[in-house]
Amino acid sequence: MLTRRVALALLLPSAALAQDSFAGFLYGVRAEALRSGISASTVDRALAALRPNDKVLELDRRQPEFTMTWERYRETRLTDQRIAQGRAAWAQNRRLLEAVQGAFGVGPQVILGVWGLESNYGSYTGGFNVVEALATLAWDGRRASFFRPELISALRILDHGDVAFPRMLGSYAGAMGQPQFMPSSFLRYAVDFDGDGRRDIWDDRADVLASIANYLKRSGWRAGEPWGEAVRLPAGFNSFETGRENRRELADWARLGVRRADGGPLPRWELPAAVILPDGPEGDAYLAYPNFSVIRRYNPSDFYALSVGMLGDLVVA
Repeated sequence: MLTRRVALALLLPSAALAQDSFAGFLYGVRAEALRSGISASTVDRALAALRPNDKVLELDRRQPEFTMTWERYRETRLTDQRIAQGRAAWAQNRRLLEAVQGAFGVGPQVILGVWGLESNYGSYTGGFNVVEALATLAWDGRRASFFRPELISALRILDHGDVAFPRMLGSYAGAMGQPQFMPSSFLRYAVDFDGDGRRDIWDDRADVLASIANYLKRSGWRAGEPWGEAVRLPAGFNSFETGRENRRELADWARLGVRRADGGPLPRWELPAAVILPDGPEGDAYLAYPNFSVIRRYNPSDFYALSVGMLGDLVVA
């Protein structure tokens, strides 16, 4: 027996079938949004005339398998230009960053590291209509369970008035503004630091930097502690001792012969740490402290967390 979808596929051009399917999807989204308390005017305006964005689907489906080495990743993220721009951003925003640190207990290094990697200090935040991108990905179905709630969250943000419809731009996957928050992260972590009544992570620098700090604080950031540091391992070091789950006190690593990168002794801090070998036993080695894992909650990648920490240290040197 032919299903309705198969029958339609036989009768309609593929573009018409897709649009019919998308219209039905939006009908369900509208009903869900209204049930959750979002106003009809917001829903109707946001969903009006939406169509699936082919570019979003193309980018989503062609994501390459991640095969870049840490050495190459570091070279592309920790460029001289990004470091110089970060130092300029630090000089321009020092008082604001110090105020943010006072409010949230998160130092300027890691805030600048995240800001620099996520949007090059706000210079590139993406040009996709966030509602359109999320609707396309939720309708596509491959990860609907993730993207549909994000779409409802985006509608809730618009309904609250934190951002105007035309300004709600982001990546093809719906990451928004200078911190590249997904809508659900915006609802949980974005703050109105300057008290103007809106949480503006697109154009309000105070809100941008404070929102990054709030994200890290609520993810467990430990004030006054470093994220990690480069180290030197002794000859014959057992690589099975490495990895984020293999934490020891610094005194234990010191007894195993681990030294600072300059050859000096490890600090006498009472901190658990793990040895990270991002390119394997023959490459660089780092000690990762508890704050390293907090950075990974922003983006679950050792490469990302290392780059954020190193960029922040280079910028605020």
